[in-house]
Amino acid sequence: MTKNMETTITNEFMQRMLAATKDYCVMILRQDPKSSQPGADKIVWEHVRRNFRLRAEGVLSIVCPVVDDSEIKGICIFDASVDETRRIMDEDPGVRAGIFVYETHLCRGFPGDSLAR
Repeated sequence: MTKNMETTITNEFMQRMLAATKDYCVMILRQDPKSSQPGADKIVWEHVRRNFRLRAEGVLSIVCPVVDDSEIKGICIFDASVDETRRIMDEDPGVRAGIFVYETHLCRGFPGDSLAR
């Protein structure tokens, strides 16, 4: 269902909104060849548990597991710097086991944004 897009967006509104953006870090998680190693499923389970903890702590704002057949397994937005996100991800059980690799990118977003319900 598409929404009616008749809202007028003024230059002033755009300037206020753009001034309110905040730095975040987007992380793209990819499958590594070791993902098929014996016991990988248990490591992935602990990776997911850790994501729930990071969400509860407020550092992992949005978690989007990717469920298609691509090598991308997840996209997350951290309320942390790129360096802090790398430190967090370097301790991830799936990354440490070589099941996942990741990349990080500085991004900007609007505080309070969320996924539609």
